[in-house]
Amino acid sequence: MLRKLKDLENYKIRATDGEIGHIKDFYFEDDAWVVRYFVVDAGTWLSSRKVLISPISVHQPDWFGKTLPVSITMDQIKNSPSIDTDKPVSRQNEEEFMGYYGYPYYWSGAGLWGEGLYPYTMRSGYAGYEVDRVEHELAWEAYLREERARHRNDNPHLRSCNAVTGYHIHATDGEIGHVAGFLVDDDTWAIRYLIVDTSNWWIGHKVLVAVSWIKGVHWSDQTVSVDIGRDSIKNAPTYDQTLDWNRDQEMGLYQHYGRRGYWASSAVLGNLP
Repeated sequence: MLRKLKDLENYKIRATDGEIGHIKDFYFEDDAWVVRYFVVDAGTWLSSRKVLISPISVHQPDWFGKTLPVSITMDQIKNSPSIDTDKPVSRQNEEEFMGYYGYPYYWSGAGLWGEGLYPYTMRSGYAGYEVDRVEHELAWEAYLREERARHRNDNPHLRSCNAVTGYHIHATDGEIGHVAGFLVDDDTWAIRYLIVDTSNWWIGHKVLVAVSWIKGVHWSDQTVSVDIGRDSIKNAPTYDQTLDWNRDQEMGLYQHYGRRGYWASSAVLGNLP
């Protein structure tokens, strides 16, 4: 199901032994457009420290109770690597974080999450993940050595959703509005659409732009370029934030633009189609 990330702000994160805090932001990978971390305000029990939580740890969400249960303890979070969420998160930060929780590196395969599509398949204990313990530990050590060497010079591509909200959207023939939010797939945590507010171009409305139509994000001047024209966007189906966006509406949107839907691909892996 597609959900507005804004609606997930202030959701509670519940560890196996108590409540951790509330979601305040999301870090997404700007080349794959996938949410990699929740930024969680842990409140007074951790001196208002902000911590990162990976979707890998999330169990079945309680949407009615606005809670995401996770497979880690409060003590694990208390002793987790300290990461300054007000600064860019480096690959070294991520390696330390993933190693601490015993997670494989999500960037080590062709899929959205490693070799797969769903984050929970990377969690220890998932069927098909665990092997004999000794064999697993030896393989894990070798894997870490290889991955550290291979990705030592990688540049991080993590961006704050809160920071990108408000960026100006440029069509092929001029500005059309600004980023007002994001729609995310709550199974894969892939961002599927930018919610674009067109009211600063004409007395307009909100429309959706698929992330696969983005030509580039220009961080220095806070703009997003898309490969569609203003008239096409102006005449696109209106996005009603009070309604759930379903597959029929997605099909209508893609048909309007004459594009092939991402769901039509038999391999929805790697960068979003």
